[in-house]
Amino acid sequence: MASDPRKVALVTGAARGIGLAAATRFLREGWKVAMLDILGDTLRSAVEALDAPDIALAIEADVSDPEAVQAAVAEVHRKFGRIDALVNNAGIAVFKPMLDTTLEEWRRVLAVNLDGPFILTQAVAPIMRDQGGGSIVNIASISGLRASTMRVAYGTSKAGVAHLTKQQAVELAQYRIRVNAVAPGPVDTAMAKEVHTPAIRADYHDHIPLARYGLETELANAIFFLCGEQAAYITGQTLAVDGGFDAAGVGLPTLRGERRNE
Repeated sequence: MASDPRKVALVTGAARGIGLAAATRFLREGWKVAMLDILGDTLRSAVEALDAPDIALAIEADVSDPEAVQAAVAEVHRKFGRIDALVNNAGIAVFKPMLDTTLEEWRRVLAVNLDGPFILTQAVAPIMRDQGGGSIVNIASISGLRASTMRVAYGTSKAGVAHLTKQQAVELAQYRIRVNAVAPGPVDTAMAKEVHTPAIRADYHDHIPLARYGLETELANAIFFLCGEQAAYITGQTLAVDGGFDAAGVGLPTLRGERRNE
């Protein structure tokens, strides 16, 4: 019997939000997908809802635990025989003033957001190398490209992800493994809905040139593009999917107000 040529993606933080949207996009395009998350019950419910038992695999694991990651990656490899794309999406945030952020909170955020992509890539890259190549997409954040309040650990971790992406891209290129990052701006995820008050949302709308939050599906589109053949000559890049937020400077809300009053 001929082997199944279908490509395989491993997506972390896949129980909800951007990770689930990315996994869904891969499935829609005919890929097999391993969906990894620490939220076991939520993950299993999400995979069950996708109704694709032969091509969608749920794996409960903590991305900051090297032994758990090694076991998870081995399970994916046993189940599907290859890994063509890795999406390091799992992440957490602590939104507190810098002086109130504990060392324990700092370390946990960096362990998940920065150690996680390092550990997963260490586990997956040898498989990609031996099969002739692959693509890795790390999920950074606009908070890693520009500073804000209440996110000293989160923003710093995501800035680290952006540079980690460059390091990985340079070192893994010899194995035909491309590594890029996507830096979401404000996106309508469960996390954003929990912490962004109506006033904060209004502030973001004022400062984003496209004047809206992004959609999870729009982030999934960018992730899928970077994993595909159309991005074959792109590596070491961080793509801000943010409605122009990172490109804008001071004065945008005032200028908009003046134009409205003309």
